[in-house]
Amino acid sequence: MFPVTSEQLAQARELDLLTYLRRYEPDELIPHGNGSYATRTHSSLKLSNGQWYWWSRGVGGVTALDYLVEVQGLSLPDAVRQILGAGHMPPAALVPPERRRPQPFRLPPRHTDDRRVMAYLTGRGIDTEILRACIRNNQLYEDAAHHNCVFVGYDGDTPRYAALRGTYPRSAFMGEVAGSDKRFSFAVPVRAGPRQTLCVFESAIDALSYLTLLKQGGQNWRTANTLSLSGVYGPNRRGHDKMPRALGQYLERNPIRRIVLCLDNDNAGRMAAQSLQNLLTDYLVLDNPPQGAKDYNELLLRR
Repeated sequence: MFPVTSEQLAQARELDLLTYLRRYEPDELIPHGNGSYATRTHSSLKLSNGQWYWWSRGVGGVTALDYLVEVQGLSLPDAVRQILGAGHMPPAALVPPERRRPQPFRLPPRHTDDRRVMAYLTGRGIDTEILRACIRNNQLYEDAAHHNCVFVGYDGDTPRYAALRGTYPRSAFMGEVAGSDKRFSFAVPVRAGPRQTLCVFESAIDALSYLTLLKQGGQNWRTANTLSLSGVYGPNRRGHDKMPRALGQYLERNPIRRIVLCLDNDNAGRMAAQSLQNLLTDYLVLDNPPQGAKDYNELLLRR
């Protein structure tokens, strides 16, 4: 095995994963709407906003090189050579970005009860009172067809977004309802309270876990403002920091002065936290990852 040069490594790092898959493995891409994709081989590996994340393994990145090493298991020199070798070959089937009409957003039909959702989320340590408040406010329910958790985000009184989470044992299913608008991601409360502090999370479950920790600590969880970004966001492929749509929309509509970043304690979460600190210079920003745990749900379950 021959080593690669620093120039070859830099060249290989220029290729993002979506471009690589479109050119050389187009059958791997499964469109999920709004410019996001999953992969056929790994259904929990999602591509969105210039980044990819393999949810079932907790790893992610930006480049095709990251993917070949972390997912395909190639050594770094082999991954570099594969990318550079592919770069000199004509694409097997270049797939242009699909131009699809925006899909209308429709919430999935509701089940007659929310027992499986309650059992699943309380099994993850989340407080019953908090869950029932979300159900009462139509922010959470169980869908009729698949018994998924449905976490609903609102534009005023109108549902505009819904994240899905499987409830079956050993299920790793996560997704979004077609036509969801990420600007209106899941937030508790639906309308910001009087406190001018916002706590930001990668997922709805992490936000609810944080509220549970507040309650367990004797604090009033109802006074906290929490927002799920419905994913993790770092610099784009050109290295420019990018504001998550949900956070940008929230800050436009609410008089927030202080932002607490409660993102995951992994590479993707740390990269996203640094990116947001670079962007949010007009706010008092505190980076508050879960100490000793990957995310706030794991921290809750360890208590």
